Amino acid sequence: AERTWIPVPPDSPFPLENLPFGIGCRAAGGPTVAWVAFGDHAVDLDRLDADGVFASTGLRRGTFATGRLNDHLAAGPEVWSAVRARLLDVLTDPRSADALADAVSRRDELQMALPVETLDYVDFYSSLHHATNLGRLFRPDADPLLPNWRHLPVGYHGRAGTLVPDGTDIVRPGGLRLVDGAPLFGPSRRLDIELEVGTVVGVGTAPGHPPVAADASDHLYGMCLVNDWSARDIQAFEYQPLGPFLGKSFATSVSPWLVSFEALAPHRVEAPVQDPPVAGYLRTDEPWAIDLHLEVLVESAVMREAGIAPHVVSRTGFADMYWTPAQQFAHVVANGATTRTGDLFASGTVSGPEPGTEGSFIELARAGERPIDLPDGTTRTFLDDGDRVILRGWAGGDGTPRIGLGEVSGTIVPSPGG
Repeated sequence: AERTWIPVPPDSPFPLENLPFGIGCRAAGGPTVAWVAFGDHAVDLDRLDADGVFASTGLRRGTFATGRLNDHLAAGPEVWSAVRARLLDVLTDPRSADALADAVSRRDELQMALPVETLDYVDFYSSLHHATNLGRLFRPDADPLLPNWRHLPVGYHGRAGTLVPDGTDIVRPGGLRLVDGAPLFGPSRRLDIELEVGTVVGVGTAPGHPPVAADASDHLYGMCLVNDWSARDIQAFEYQPLGPFLGKSFATSVSPWLVSFEALAPHRVEAPVQDPPVAGYLRTDEPWAIDLHLEVLVESAVMREAGIAPHVVSRTGFADMYWTPAQQFAHVVANGATTRTGDLFASGTVSGPEPGTEGSFIELARAGERPIDLPDGTTRTFLDDGDRVILRGWAGGDGTPRIGLGEVSGTIVPSPGG
């Protein structure tokens, strides 16, 4: 590995090969600007821009001072690559050490915000294993997959206004649920998570001229982690005939560091064979599956007070997702709809076929039949107040550079209504 003037611990999720961007400010105050994560540190991109580091890249001056990454993402793939190449130069040039020392901060001293301003958010349903698991739970006597599932990436339009950054407390939502067969308004008793990976649009699209999956590299910037918190009891009462609404829209947590598809390039693999063959607009020769390792960890309030480390309840992979980010993008615009810079496509819950690889509690605990044991001696079927959930994700490791998505967490706090 090339030597850098900022030390990077072995197996760091943020080595030189990653260089993910985020938005934050120093805890002591100061402006909210763009940063690049590097080992246990981060470098102020706006400061580098002010010093002329990116003068030859085509980047517009001041792009990293806006408090969101949208302007950089809108600049397109050539600028993204040029900025990344300059960062590689600067971080491996020992002459930069003194000149840029005050642009470096410890990552744990930054207060991170959402990385992009998102105007439209779409949640998909792209895992064959997840769709099959839920189909078996909800329709035990029928085919677990509905007839359309293998023909198009099923999704619904979410609420961008309730995307929240890492560490935001999640207030237990209220809504109508069936209690003893009658609808009753009150706090959700079946509060759940959804382990998801998000794809962020860099360059938007024009109305009426839809690109296809083969064009995705011209538009898609990178990935983050997403926890699409779900109130299963509210959802169960409301979702027919129009689908998810209040059971999903109260909070969706997004990780702070946006990892570019350029950094993930060594971990792109062939997607599963799709049978039956899909429509032409969904086809591409590029390998758009991403070989990610994902984990779900839970920490109860008792564990936190006792100093017990968060407990892994699920480990799963992303490489076998049936529908890819390129296909999700192509499907969103297939009817002539637009996408805009910062739009977020969430993958839908990522689950595997084996126990302990599921990305939601409704699957892990089989809708309450198979409680999950925690190290504090308690069990969970759904989330209790005080529970903190952490999602982690990375590609590589085991002798290759680990390209980390970092983590995203949230803690459940009681409903204001009790």
